[in-house]
Amino acid sequence: QVQLVESGGGSVQAGGSLRLSCAASGYTYSSSRWCMGWFRQAPGKEREGVAAIDGDGNTGVIGSVRGRFTISQDIAKNTLYLQMNNLKVEDSAMYYCAAARQKYCPGLAPISFAYWGQGTQVTVSS
Repeated sequence: QVQLVESGGGSVQAGGSLRLSCAASGYTYSSSRWCMGWFRQAPGKEREGVAAIDGDGNTGVIGSVRGRFTISQDIAKNTLYLQMNNLKVEDSAMYYCAAARQKYCPGLAPISFAYWGQGTQVTVSS
């Protein structure tokens, strides 16, 4: 059974940094077989894709976080990361990691990802 467990959320002031982690278990975390992504959902808003990394290690982030957020992975540790710098109040949300069982990412539409973690809260204050 595939399990994804996020950690690293918290409360920070604007301009601060956080690093989210997502520990994967229940399957062989092989970079050649999975697309991994980070999503977020603020109260009253739809869940949106933030960043993704494909089986070749190619990464992509949405425009609003470009230059501030970096997605990476440690295959040996079966762990996905999201480094978030220069956080803004509008980055506040529940952050989720997700996995799609395919090498190349199917965009950042949440419906394309079959496996999800339980989320970790990020709160940024001014």
